[in-house]
Amino acid sequence: MNALTFSDIVSQPLALELGLFGLLITVFVAGLAKAGRAPAWITLGGLTALTLASRFASPGGTAFGGTFVVDDLSLFVKTLFFGSAALSVLAALGLGGHAMARRSAEYHVALLASLLGMVVLASARDLVLLFVSFELMSIPLYFLTGFEKRSESAPEGALKFFVVGSVSSAVLLYGLSFVYGVTGVTAISAIGPAMEAANPLLLLGLVLTLAGLGFKIAAVPFHMWVPDTYEAAGTPFVAWLSVAPKAAGFIVIIRLFVEGAGPAMMKWVPAVAGIATVTVIFGNLMAIPQQNIKRLLGYSGIAHIGYLLMGLAAMSASGVGMLLFYLVAYLFGNMGAFFVVQAVARSEQSDQIDAYTGLARRSPVLALSLLVFLLSLGGIPFMAGFWAKLFVFFAVVERGMYWLAFLGAVATVVALYYYLVVAKRMYIDPPAKQEPVPVPGVLFVAIFLCMAGVVIMGLYPAPWVSGALRAAASLF
Repeated sequence: MNALTFSDIVSQPLALELGLFGLLITVFVAGLAKAGRAPAWITLGGLTALTLASRFASPGGTAFGGTFVVDDLSLFVKTLFFGSAALSVLAALGLGGHAMARRSAEYHVALLASLLGMVVLASARDLVLLFVSFELMSIPLYFLTGFEKRSESAPEGALKFFVVGSVSSAVLLYGLSFVYGVTGVTAISAIGPAMEAANPLLLLGLVLTLAGLGFKIAAVPFHMWVPDTYEAAGTPFVAWLSVAPKAAGFIVIIRLFVEGAGPAMMKWVPAVAGIATVTVIFGNLMAIPQQNIKRLLGYSGIAHIGYLLMGLAAMSASGVGMLLFYLVAYLFGNMGAFFVVQAVARSEQSDQIDAYTGLARRSPVLALSLLVFLLSLGGIPFMAGFWAKLFVFFAVVERGMYWLAFLGAVATVVALYYYLVVAKRMYIDPPAKQEPVPVPGVLFVAIFLCMAGVVIMGLYPAPWVSGALRAAASLF
C-alpha cells in the first residue's frame, strides 16, 4: 500500500475543517492560559498553514451521503476565506488598545468559529447543512461587530446588524422550508427537476431564499446594515467582513440557483439582472456625498456587489468564473484600502476624509498604496479591478445583455469621481501637519501583501482567471 501524501490528506472530506477546528480549540486553550497576544499569533500561523494546505487539496471527495462535497468551487473559495482571514488577523495585530490585548482569545475564537461556518458552507449540498453552517458563520459576526464595546457606535452598529441579520435568517429559513415542502428532500439537486414543473410554492420559496441571501450579501434593497456596521466595527474586522461573508453568500446563491436549478437557472436572469442594476446605481450614487471614508467604502462595496451580480446574471460558466475572479481582485483592493484607513485612523483618531489631506507629503508610500487600491476598485488599467470588471462585462455581453454592460461601464465612471476625491485630498490639498503617519510593522506587511496582489493580478491575471474558470466549469 502506498503511503498517503500531504495532498491526499488535505483532499480528504472535512480535512481542512478539522484542521480549522483544531486551531480554534488551540486558540481557546491559549486564551485560558492568559497568554496575551499569543492567541493572535497562533491564529495567524494556523490560518497561513491552512491557506497553503488548501492549495494542495484536490477535488473529488464527498461525505455524509453526498451532502458535503470537495469540488473545485469549494476549494477555490476556501482558499479565499483562509487567506482573507489571515490578512485580517495580521492587520489586527497592529491594533493598540486594552480590549484587543486583554480579550485577544475571545476575538480570534469568534473569528475562527465564523470562518468554520464559511468553509463548511462552501461544501454544503444539503439545505439543512447549508442553513446551519450559514448561522455558524453569521452569529459570531454580530459579536465581533460590537467587540470594542466601549466605543460609542459599536453597540448600536452591532445591534442593527443583529436585528437585520436575524430577520434575514428567518426569511431564508422560511424560503427553504417551502423548497423542502415541494421537493420532499433536503438535497439541493432536487431543486432543478421541481422547477421544471413550475410549482408556485417552489417559486415563492426561492424568492424568499433569494431575499434572505440578499441581506447577507448587502444587495439593494437589503443593504441597510452596511454603512452603520462598517463605521462602528473595528477596521481589520470590517476589512474581512466586507469580503468573506459576502463571498459565502454568493456561494450559496450559486449552489441553489445555478448548480441546484440546472437548466432552469435561466428563469432567474431577469430577477438577478434587476437587482444588479439597482444595486450598482444606488451604491455608487450614495457613495458620492459621504465624508466618512468607512461609509464611503461601505457604499462602494454595495456597488461592487452589483457588479458581482452582473456576472451571476449571465448564468454561464464564464459569468460565474469571472464572479469568482472578481472576488479575489476585490479582496486585495478592498481589504488593502481598509488597512490604510486603519493606519490613518490610528494616527489621526478620525475616519473622516479630511484626515487624508496632504497624506502624500506626510507618508508618500501610504498614500501611494491607498491610491493603487482605489484605482483598482475603480477599474483603472492595469490593476486587478480593471480585469475583474472587464471580464464580467464580457460575460454579460456574451449573453446579449448589452444594456447591463453599458450600465456597468457608466457606473464605473461615476465611481471614479468619489475615489478621486480622496486622491485629491492626498495629493493636491496641503497638509495640516507635517509628521508622517506611523504604521506598525505587521500592518505594513498586510498592506504590502494586498498591494502585491493588486499589482500582480493586474499585470498577470491568467493564473487567477484559469483557476476561477476551472472552479465554475464543474457546475455546468
